[in-house]
Amino acid sequence: MSSPIQDTILSQLAALPEGKSIDPMNVAKAIQPERWQQILGHVRTNAIELAREGKVVILRHNKPVNPEKFRGVYRIRTRLEGDPTSFEEETGGDED
Repeated sequence: MSSPIQDTILSQLAALPEGKSIDPMNVAKAIQPERWQQILGHVRTNAIELAREGKVVILRHNKPVNPEKFRGVYRIRTRLEGDPTSFEEETGGDED
């Protein structure tokens, strides 16, 4: 079952050319224009859930990162062929 935030993430991604990403701030502004800062944490949580399901990829520095361990500024992109599906072999890459 998807949430309004997940639906917004997926619909914004569907409107973009393949390989392009979205800023979580734009998702928050689309849902709650006046108080978008208050839901940024919820956008992050929903993006992580979608990444776990394999629907999206979380990007840092334009590279897929482990949705369970990333920190800081990120973007969201639809999963492409060749994107990693597992991050078990990671040894402390760029997760800050």
